Amino acid sequence: MACFFRRCVALQLAEVCGLSEDVFIPLISAVPNVFCSQLQMKRGAVVEEVSAGRGVIHFRLNRPILAQKLLEQLCSEPDGFGVKSELLRHLQGGRTLVEFSSPNIAKKFHAGHLRSTIIGNFIANLKKALGNEVIRVNYLGDWGMQFGLLGAGFERSGSQEKLRTQPLEHLFEVYVQVNREAECDESVHSAAAEFFRRLERGEDQALALWRQFREITVDEYKRIYQRLGVHFDHYSGEAFHQHQTQNVLDELMTRGLLKTTEKGTAVVDLSGAGDLSSYATLVRSDGTSLYITRDVAAALDRKQRFGFDEMIYVTDKSQTVHFRQLFHILLAMGHQWAERCVHVAFGLVQGMSTRRGEVVFLEDVLEEARSRMLNNMRQSSTSKELEEPEQTAERVGISALIVQDFRGPLMSDYKFDWDKVLQAHGDTGVFLQYTHARLCSLLRRHARETYSCCDVSPLVDSRSVSVLQHLLREAPKRRCVFKHVSRWVVLMRFLCVFSHLVAVAHRELPVKGSSAAVAQARLCLFSAVRSVLANGMRILGITPVEKM
Repeated sequence: MACFFRRCVALQLAEVCGLSEDVFIPLISAVPNVFCSQLQMKRGAVVEEVSAGRGVIHFRLNRPILAQKLLEQLCSEPDGFGVKSELLRHLQGGRTLVEFSSPNIAKKFHAGHLRSTIIGNFIANLKKALGNEVIRVNYLGDWGMQFGLLGAGFERSGSQEKLRTQPLEHLFEVYVQVNREAECDESVHSAAAEFFRRLERGEDQALALWRQFREITVDEYKRIYQRLGVHFDHYSGEAFHQHQTQNVLDELMTRGLLKTTEKGTAVVDLSGAGDLSSYATLVRSDGTSLYITRDVAAALDRKQRFGFDEMIYVTDKSQTVHFRQLFHILLAMGHQWAERCVHVAFGLVQGMSTRRGEVVFLEDVLEEARSRMLNNMRQSSTSKELEEPEQTAERVGISALIVQDFRGPLMSDYKFDWDKVLQAHGDTGVFLQYTHARLCSLLRRHARETYSCCDVSPLVDSRSVSVLQHLLREAPKRRCVFKHVSRWVVLMRFLCVFSHLVAVAHRELPVKGSSAAVAQARLCLFSAVRSVLANGMRILGITPVEKM
């Protein structure tokens, strides 16, 4: 909708300057300002005032037309607002594969994977909202020497009975125990290496135990993802691509890219000078593969199977070098599509703890968020009206975790603080949910009344206009986010400012006691802004609640 007003202004500029209107559209901001020299412009139906500033020209829009145009679109296409813009048209379409979350099997979901899950889900939601076909992939850490340790440990001290009753807890106990033993007993390392070799050779007993670990873990993860409101189209893992690694090595050898070092490892030279000053190791001296070998195989398989236009990996910043090497190898193999592969790196969360102490598992964090939020809600009289207070507390608690994660810069580590996360005021997930719930409550109270956008003349007051002007900024804000998927902070700030503007408007623009025309116009406004708020929250991965 911002483009309608841009085009109106651009038409006038085009007449004066003798240029195409398309030249001016990108220069006009949603305030709006135009960065150009002073010109004599005429007022019209859309632009009611023109004034020259220092290096800019200011256009004041006709308020009734602003309200009419915005509300018409919001009423007719509430889900398309901000994404069906001329400015975004060239970005739409294509197939995007997003790999995110990617925890390790045979372990409970570590809280360290929460950020990858939240950020990856946001990127997938954002691309889908734009019109892309999105493939969500969870690439499980289900292979490697760690499973040599776990397998050897389970053969030494594991219990099938405990594996049936407390599967992940028991696997975690075994893994901790075998690592402790390995610190002072070299034979444990030898047993682990032998178990992993058995896995890579496809030995039946080792594979059967590994499959049991994997099935148990995936079932547990799916339960956690359901709580978070996250889904995947495809569960994959390193093991799936293990049998393809030899093809990768053969191709690298054929191309003359694979070198053997004095230590017996197989490497790819990344130096560019042929001196091995920088290289990636793909095979250990004992002949077993590494993570990057399987990642190359996975990328090639995905391109063949899914035919993606772009692939986005979402992991913490410690893997930056790994993905730089991966893309380098793919390009060296002649796969130019690797230029459309992106690693979205992020900083770590520090100080995430519960009343019980340091947290290792995500489920503990979710339980803590729900418990604290439920306690806060019980102190409010409105929570007595809730049919399912625990479910509401969980959704609001998860919202708080998501917004806390999105408030800071992408690459920065940040310190987690429960008191700040669950604040009811400020730029928090709780306040976003509270604002949405209050709008839902207002609309429920007036559910029997019919309202439309036919008369918007009551919406020319400063509060209504401030909300509408902020909506006008939606398209360019999202354009910035769509072009740089790591800049969720732009959308986050938009929603936070928007929720505060709406909260003030809700307080100062009463429906009850107003004339029929005023009440109808305000209900139309509040219904529209509720849909925008809800849609923005869903893109962030937040499930809006209707009662709090």
